[in-house]
Amino acid sequence: MSKETTEVASGAKRHGGRYIYEELRKQILTLKLKPGMPLDEVSLAAQFGLSRSPVRDALARLISEGLVTILPNRTLLVTPFEIEEFPNYISALDLIQRAVTRLAALQRTEDDLVRIRAADAAYLHAVSTGDFQAMSETNKAFHMAIAEAGKNPYFISYYEKLLGEGQRLLHLHFDYIISTASKATRLGRDHDEIVNAIADRKPDEAEHAAHEHTMLFQRRFLAYMQQNLTEKMSVV
Repeated sequence: MSKETTEVASGAKRHGGRYIYEELRKQILTLKLKPGMPLDEVSLAAQFGLSRSPVRDALARLISEGLVTILPNRTLLVTPFEIEEFPNYISALDLIQRAVTRLAALQRTEDDLVRIRAADAAYLHAVSTGDFQAMSETNKAFHMAIAEAGKNPYFISYYEKLLGEGQRLLHLHFDYIISTASKATRLGRDHDEIVNAIADRKPDEAEHAAHEHTMLFQRRFLAYMQQNLTEKMSVV
């Protein structure tokens, strides 16, 4: 057994289902577990050194987040990238991102604004270090802070699911967007207009900035796909 496998099993025994969920989620979001890869409860239980029950609980949570798919024959697999569905994903993300950002401009408190700015600062720090995992997590935390400032639990829940799917897309092309930016800090400054509009309580400007942010993500991803998509990529 390798040192890495031993450490994973040790961590799982200490923390049970929560550790398994967090570890599998990290591996899915960073593409260590590839889209479409089958998952087996027995094998995972052996890998983590636990019974199947906490593994099953972790997988159920990942299914609810859309990161794992269960087929009619009960086969489990890492949810594939349906590239042909990307336009639909962008449409959904655009609508809800505009909505939550507009609501944040209307409803945010001073405490909300402090949390949004702190989340953006954490994201900027992650960008400066080039840590893709930290960039992904802090970017999501930033957008969730905005959603929470809007005070609509229905939007918050659905938005979190969409952002989770977006994390995998971000990891797929982080190298590309960093290499094509003139400076790493320019990448991080993508959030400035959103934060300023929310701070100034300008809902129209906040919604417009959120829309432009989504369109920037779309342009970057499509440019990456055009440059890098090959038959060898597991994105179907």
